Amino acid sequence: MDSPAVTHLFRQLFRHHPACQSRRNLATLATALRNVRRQRLQAQELQQHYQHCRAPRQQQQQQQQQQQQHRNYVARGSGGESSKNPHNESNWQQRSEVFQEDMSKEFESYPLVTADELRSRKERPRRVKMLMRDFVEDSLYNPNYGYFSKQVVIFSPGEPFNFPSLHDEIDFQTILSKRYVEFEDALDAVSPTDTRQLWYTPTELFRPYYGEAIARYLIANYKLTTYPYHDLIIYEMGAGRGTLMLNILDYIRDVDPAVYARTQYKIIEISTQLATIQNNHLLKNSHARGHAQKVEIINQSIFDWKTKVPSPCFFLAFEVFDNFAHDVVRYDMATEAPLQGTVLIDGKGDYYEFYSRNLDPVTARFFRVRDVATDGRYKVPFPTSRLGKWLSQQRPLPGNLSEQEYIPTRLMQFFDVLGKYFPAHRLLTSDFHWLPGAIKGLNAPIVQTRYQRRPVPVSTPLVHQGYFDIMFPTDFQTSEAMYQAITGKLTRSLSHEEFMRRWAYLEETETKSGENPLLTWYKNATVMFTV
Repeated sequence: MDSPAVTHLFRQLFRHHPACQSRRNLATLATALRNVRRQRLQAQELQQHYQHCRAPRQQQQQQQQQQQQHRNYVARGSGGESSKNPHNESNWQQRSEVFQEDMSKEFESYPLVTADELRSRKERPRRVKMLMRDFVEDSLYNPNYGYFSKQVVIFSPGEPFNFPSLHDEIDFQTILSKRYVEFEDALDAVSPTDTRQLWYTPTELFRPYYGEAIARYLIANYKLTTYPYHDLIIYEMGAGRGTLMLNILDYIRDVDPAVYARTQYKIIEISTQLATIQNNHLLKNSHARGHAQKVEIINQSIFDWKTKVPSPCFFLAFEVFDNFAHDVVRYDMATEAPLQGTVLIDGKGDYYEFYSRNLDPVTARFFRVRDVATDGRYKVPFPTSRLGKWLSQQRPLPGNLSEQEYIPTRLMQFFDVLGKYFPAHRLLTSDFHWLPGAIKGLNAPIVQTRYQRRPVPVSTPLVHQGYFDIMFPTDFQTSEAMYQAITGKLTRSLSHEEFMRRWAYLEETETKSGENPLLTWYKNATVMFTV
């Protein structure tokens, strides 16, 4: 990567990550706090001076002064209809403790674009605004500069780990770290870079045992349901390097040739780069080439799927939900009405966040489906009890909007695709129900990049598109209810450990000390499947 790009990346990083701001910003913060105190004293003096005045104009001025006190949290957007009607508060601009530039005029004039409209662009957009889900989708999946299109490298440990020969889990971690360094050293020998985005999956770490456990689940449920009347059709979305595919097909071919003869495996992959890697992996040796007639790699987004598949099939999605785009909302603390977040990108490539009471159709539908599916029982980022509401108002300078909530609107649309185009599917998915180091907010993501082989976390999703992984936790209680409501199917959820205890041969991944990394790793993952 060229050095100007790296410089721009970390200029953006340090600008938006509070922990990385320079010391001179402390002086700015102190000045801002003094201004707030001065405004509070002025407001108190005005209130005493006019306490006997009841004219409507004077009451309106007092309300405006009170709003000015709170502008370090949120401020109403100006321009357009909002500036003509003081009671129209449809647009809100988020503020930090250090006052930001007012971008309300730009918000009114910049065009609203979507991730689909940006697919053909080779440069990151400027002077536009977009919903948060479109910003996240563009950052991760844009074909020309997206994270998964250009930056991602998936770690492969080489030969499978011989767990019974290892003393304990520490021994496994030591060998894993050594192989990790060797893997990246080999990459640097060919193409050195400071910003390689390298990560691993359970499929790669526990190859082939993880994939074989999935294969046992598939064979057992296939035989209990549609065998021998239908073929075993498997769809996998987000297949990485294709390792899970090969491990599943190898196991079925070796253990149950009759089922293997009726097996079809189809990968749906949005990334052209990863689709190429999957095809190369499939054809790399004679053992893998034996599966070539069984496999079809479809290089497209699942959200562009238009072909109905009436046949019974299994649909696999492992560590896919965490990179689905989310919308962001905040709630009016007085009315509890949601406001939807929009990202504004100015001419310099800086980001600003605005909130509007006008929900787009997808977000509005999400709220309706969630409310019906859960019977109104779900988490919200504000206190709901009378005591909690009272306590929240006792804080100094209480905000008029709640913390952010990140809602999985793209996940809802994925369930729509399954219900409409794969009516006879059975879903098997695994993802993280909790993530350490997440940014502020309910269901908030981890946002991080790698620089010189070290992770660099930041505190906002508004980062240079394509260089940062934006990974969300999944609220399986709510997501499972919505899946059932949309598809009409029943499901069950298990922890990662519970699922592996049912379907893995645990002696294959147990160390001499009795520790089993296949069970103890990924404690924060949940497996959900159709029953």
